Amino acid sequence: MTPIEIQNNKEEFLNLFRENVKREGREELLKWMEKTDFFTAPASSKFHNACEGGLCAHSLSVYHTLMEKHYNEETDDIESFTIASLLHDLCKAEFYKVSTRNVKNEDTGKWEKVPYFAIEDKFPYGHGEKSVFLIERKMRLKLEEAMAIRWHMGGFDDSAGYSISLAYEKYPLAVKLHLSDLESTYLREQGTSDVNRK
Repeated sequence: MTPIEIQNNKEEFLNLFRENVKREGREELLKWMEKTDFFTAPASSKFHNACEGGLCAHSLSVYHTLMEKHYNEETDDIESFTIASLLHDLCKAEFYKVSTRNVKNEDTGKWEKVPYFAIEDKFPYGHGEKSVFLIERKMRLKLEEAMAIRWHMGGFDDSAGYSISLAYEKYPLAVKLHLSDLESTYLREQGTSDVNRK
């Protein structure tokens, strides 16, 4: 991702958030996010959007998927949809670091140092629950938003168990966010990694 694309994504993210979210604590949360690597971090270490700026790009992709596929202007709250989609992976801010490893060059047969994203979790609090915790330090969430963010990983969350079924049954936004995250990750963002290709 180019520096211009990263900057454009950041601007789109901030504009959407400020346009749709009017909640107390919004600006404090955004200021904190700008002090982190959220807008330049990858979305994963080697899968979807494993590139600089990938986390913000993925968050925008989930937002657009959620709005296109599941938002009903008459029954849904745009503020809740915006918060859930744009902040669902806040836990990945300050989560990755660029490192190097040796990889054999297939053409030359020589070993070369190549960059890759390594996980360096300084605050191992889980995934969805960590995002909820980080958001709530600055801005209160509605119960439906917290449930959607907490369970957006679906069955990919090791602690899913019986609770996820109850959450999906009670909170439609949780199901919609999970589906949008899946579609963005596995259908819309394929081939978006520029690190860790070997």
